[in-house]
Amino acid sequence: MSKPRPIPLETVRHVRDTCLCLHAQRAARALARRFDNAFAPFGITNGQFSLLMALNRPDSPGLGEVAQLLAMDRTTLTAALKTLEARGLVTVALDAADRRRRRLSLTEAGHDALRRALPVWCSEHALIEAERPGFDAAAARAMLLQLG
Repeated sequence: MSKPRPIPLETVRHVRDTCLCLHAQRAARALARRFDNAFAPFGITNGQFSLLMALNRPDSPGLGEVAQLLAMDRTTLTAALKTLEARGLVTVALDAADRRRRRLSLTEAGHDALRRALPVWCSEHALIEAERPGFDAAAARAMLLQLG
């Protein structure tokens, strides 16, 4: 049996240097680590901050609506909610009009965690831009929105 021929090294380098998915994943991981570290004093992760922010509204959104907003599948969102619910930051309740649906809400502790973390989120964004002269954050966001 012959040994499979590897893909040429120049092709590997081309993919490494041009792959949008790879570069988006690397940037996402770096940003996630940075914000996880920034939010550590509040006991939340960057993903939990985003989830809490998604629930910060006058109405109680449904699970599917939040999953769509955060580009998460419902199973992953449900697991994330359990952690926040156990910590008393979120409530998950059956919809009064349709008991098959669940409605999500921030508790007072959830609102408090979000209020305390928000200034750090603002300062981290300002630092990221200040550390990268010439970086156009608005253009980066617009490009990412087009891809998403």
